[in-house]
Amino acid sequence: MQLSFFGAAREVTGSCYLVETAAARFLVDCGLFQGGREARGKNRQAFGFDLRHLDFVLLTHAHIDHSGLLPRLVALGYKGPIYATRATCDLLAVMLPDAAHIQEKEVEYENKRRFRSKQGLRSEVAPLYTVTQARQCLKRLQAVDYGAEIAPHPDVRCVFRDAGHILGSAIIEIAVKEGPHTRKIVFSGDLGQPARPLVRDPTPVDQADWLVVESTYGNRLHKSMAATEDELVQAVLDTIERKGGNLIVPAFAVGRTQDMLFLLADLTRQGRIPKLEVYVDSPMATAATEVTARHMALLDEEAHAVLGRHGGDAHFRKLAFVEDVEESQALDRIRGGAVIISASGMCEAGRIKFHLRANLPRPESTVLITGFQAAGTLGRKLVDGARHVRILGEEYPVRADIYTLGGLSAHADRAALLDWLGKFHSTPRRTFVVHGEAETATGFAATLHDTLGWAAEAPEPGQSVTLL
Repeated sequence: MQLSFFGAAREVTGSCYLVETAAARFLVDCGLFQGGREARGKNRQAFGFDLRHLDFVLLTHAHIDHSGLLPRLVALGYKGPIYATRATCDLLAVMLPDAAHIQEKEVEYENKRRFRSKQGLRSEVAPLYTVTQARQCLKRLQAVDYGAEIAPHPDVRCVFRDAGHILGSAIIEIAVKEGPHTRKIVFSGDLGQPARPLVRDPTPVDQADWLVVESTYGNRLHKSMAATEDELVQAVLDTIERKGGNLIVPAFAVGRTQDMLFLLADLTRQGRIPKLEVYVDSPMATAATEVTARHMALLDEEAHAVLGRHGGDAHFRKLAFVEDVEESQALDRIRGGAVIISASGMCEAGRIKFHLRANLPRPESTVLITGFQAAGTLGRKLVDGARHVRILGEEYPVRADIYTLGGLSAHADRAALLDWLGKFHSTPRRTFVVHGEAETATGFAATLHDTLGWAAEAPEPGQSVTLL
């Protein structure tokens, strides 16, 4: 068996792994590279393999850095099934067309810019895929239930386990038969941090011959939820009550937006913050929140207690889900008292750019960063203390306060990763550490070797290994 790493190798985005056996060839994940100018070229050049001979695709979850190249895969000729959990399939029906729409709009903007700069139509660019192609891709999805064994190939058996990362996220256990032997390879996907809002804790796994494990936060510990709630309370009170400005929250439409709504509702219920005027400005986030409501059975007990049947609206002075572009633009005329939650979470695309453009120059406003910001992204620049940033082709000063919530990440931290790995009853033959920046991934591989005595390594981009 051979395993090749076509993405998320010594970097955080672009998750994509090719498994080749004597009888089958399949992908686990097919994600978009994000962050910086290099990402565009990587996405154009993705798929260093013959996709026409793929038998099937397994998808760990719906985040775009794991799923965002699926429409391109299908547009370029892939005709097989794509297996994912039911909740993931529902989320993809929202996320992939939205990703295509954003690409179409950004390409339209870029082509107008090029035309104005007299580069002419010869240099016109095209999107990675269109909305139509994204919708065609959805026809290839096949829904899977947690814990149910599927057989996508006569020699391959798979089970999806709850990864506790976002709604529908999965750890995938894959049993592959080669000759007289059956071996198991496990892909952790993105593992969630235990005791976080909404979703359940990651499911333990106790055995694998080979393991592919994420390491996004393998070099640090998250703050406790209690400390994180304190930080959120401070950001809200400082911005809304003391300064009288707006609180701008870049948030992934899937997962982080719903987490924020839960936390704001819960803190209001506890009397720690006043009832707020909250705007969710992302059609995709609105749709993802509706999907979450349809899959309440997958959420933890605390979520049921806080949200109840009304979804938490009783805890807000106003909760508005903004769809219309004109309504979105009107939000930038609000001078204070608003909490605006908008995508994307790394500030790289979507409506959040307009809200940042309107509020970053204002010292009375605050930008609340709620999750990991990949190198090269606008969000990372804000976290790193940039005093000026470029948004939509123009330079803007950063006068707003930048708050960073340290413990809201949907990714397991170093301690949680080691705890999950510690549940294995036997040592995997080899462990491959992925989905982390180079220093983090190599460092976590060294930690596994030193702490657990495992044969662990951080593969290079494009590397192929033979699994014996």
